[in-house]
Amino acid sequence: MENVSVMLEPVRVFLAHLGNFLPRLALAAAVVIGGWLLAKLARLAVDKGLRAVNFNVITERSGMDGFLTQGGVRSDTTGILALVIYWLVVLAALIIAFNSLGLTYITDLLGQVVLFVPKVIVALLILAFGAYFARFVGNTVITYCRNIGMQDADFLGRIAQYAIIVFVALIALDQVNVGGDIVRQSFLIILAGVVLALALAFGLGGREWAAGQIARWLARGTRDMGNTASGPDAG
Repeated sequence: MENVSVMLEPVRVFLAHLGNFLPRLALAAAVVIGGWLLAKLARLAVDKGLRAVNFNVITERSGMDGFLTQGGVRSDTTGILALVIYWLVVLAALIIAFNSLGLTYITDLLGQVVLFVPKVIVALLILAFGAYFARFVGNTVITYCRNIGMQDADFLGRIAQYAIIVFVALIALDQVNVGGDIVRQSFLIILAGVVLALALAFGLGGREWAAGQIARWLARGTRDMGNTASGPDAG
């Protein structure tokens, strides 16, 4: 009997560990399933909410949706943001599940991923609004240059638009900790070059227009002074 008891001892230990592990495994499975359902609900809510505030209109006008379409991506920027939220909730559920199982190494790894996902969301928002603002500035520059009679109005408008897009892209990369000091220094160099180029372009291109305005103002002032001098009080 003593030999049988010794032989059955590993089996008892295994069953004891299995009895302790199965409830935790069931809890982890329930957390994953609940997190998956919650993630689908969050994805739907974010997608509907962003479209309700016309965020998809901003991304479409900024050109981001067209860029994604040309790259073969079927979803638009709003759908991608909703998908990111979906995976954020799923990863949070996985962290809770693995933590309940005592798998701390996996939870630490997933925790780093979860901390990175909000930065990606902020970077996408920066790109969306920045690209929309860049197109607005580009169209404004084109309109102004055409009004003053510049021949390269479209070219200057594109330069202004692309310069802002580069600036926004650098900010987005810095948000996700890509590039670091190199990105910041590149941004300063590009910004200084663009400002100098635009200043020269507007200064040279608007020189004739400004001269014409000054000439008209001087002529109007001279005419007003002449009318005042020839009035009833002149005699």
